[in-house]
Amino acid sequence: MSYDQLFNILGIIVVACPTLLLTVLGVSSLVGRPLTERLMSQLTQTAVVTGLLASIGILVMMLMTDRRLIEVGMGNWLVLKEQHFHFTFKFVFDRLSVPFVILSFTLCGVTGAFASKYLHRETGYGRFFVLYAMFLLGMVVTSLAGTIETLFAGWELVGLSSALLVGFFHERSTPVRNGLRVWTVYRVADAAFLVATLALHHLTGGGDFVGLMGDGPWPEGQAALTSNQALFVGLLFLVAAAGKSALVPFSGWLPRAMEGPTPSSAIFYGALSVHLGAFLLLRVSPLLEASTLLCVAVVALGLVSALFAAMAARVQTDVKSALAFASLTQVSIIFVEIGCGLRYIALIHIIGHACLRTLQLLRAPTLLHDYHDLENAIGGRLPQNATIWQRVVSEPLRRRAFRLAFERGFFDTLLADYLVRPFIKTFQWCDGMERRWTNLLAGRSASDADPLQAAGGVVDDLQ
Repeated sequence: MSYDQLFNILGIIVVACPTLLLTVLGVSSLVGRPLTERLMSQLTQTAVVTGLLASIGILVMMLMTDRRLIEVGMGNWLVLKEQHFHFTFKFVFDRLSVPFVILSFTLCGVTGAFASKYLHRETGYGRFFVLYAMFLLGMVVTSLAGTIETLFAGWELVGLSSALLVGFFHERSTPVRNGLRVWTVYRVADAAFLVATLALHHLTGGGDFVGLMGDGPWPEGQAALTSNQALFVGLLFLVAAAGKSALVPFSGWLPRAMEGPTPSSAIFYGALSVHLGAFLLLRVSPLLEASTLLCVAVVALGLVSALFAAMAARVQTDVKSALAFASLTQVSIIFVEIGCGLRYIALIHIIGHACLRTLQLLRAPTLLHDYHDLENAIGGRLPQNATIWQRVVSEPLRRRAFRLAFERGFFDTLLADYLVRPFIKTFQWCDGMERRWTNLLAGRSASDADPLQAAGGVVDDLQ
């Protein structure tokens, strides 16, 4: 068996493991025959370990054969020769995708093992692992994407599973509203991603990263676009990355996302999902080299977001929100590193930070218990020394900064007033108009119940 055949087999195994896991868990739930907790846990562990071993095998073979770029294609799905246009799904194993997919399998495996005990006897145990499998598949597809269409497919799977898990405890209204908030912000970011995808197809005739970024392995490729074209497409990708990673001005949804179970909070907003924006910029990093203004925009956005997140993290009243903003601080610094051209440092920073945040978020519940035990033992709160901030900055300025940080920069209110509320109102109006036409054509009364209007209060309660 040749190396190329072995690479193809291992590559198919990497993608097939989460796909089969999602299929088995999803079909069993749809047909009303949910698996037992023990069986779901075993299937999840088997799929994750198999995919991880296949990924490590590819890494070892790449080092042995000194190959830095391996493609596993699924054929062209659409070819228009006259317009030099093609649409294809393809997976690429290179210096960026292999470490990221190994990280995804490792952290998803740790979180899955934790969740199997943490959610034991929980009513939504099976639903959690179906969404968990969807997230794992989305991460693998996004990590290994060789075309912009493949990356968008994985990007959407991650976003959908994230929003559904924020509203995991749907018997309460708050998680549902917060899940809607997350999904709305994702829609805006994904719209920018989709426009960038269409622009790339128009400019290059396809969405292949190799054709777009040059033939060299990552990050040595050169963008096949002019400076102005790279700036336009890059800014769209930056909006998509900012929405997915909760950078300014999209930071308002991040604390709301903590409504989900602790395992999903750890894997999404502390470890993997929150880094997808940085991963996207790393994947299209040749665009940054083609436009200095784009690099400046990335660095500026990263610095502003890092400053805001560092302030907000220090005034949160719950540990999950504090860790979420602390995670945002590091992600913002990663954006600055990418804008400065430090590609490998940014990748190493992502790997180290993701592992640390996963540990912190999974440890948070027991850490609070230990902290309270320690306070009870000493009979009061633990002593705290005055910080440099308290010694240098005046009291009035500290109060203003505290108010701004406590209100989370007012981004939550701005998102509700100028993004989420108009978005939902527009689609409710479109839905109402569609129902009027369908009722008219079907001969039904125009006063038939409208599910969206009957639900009521969703838009008004967004604050």
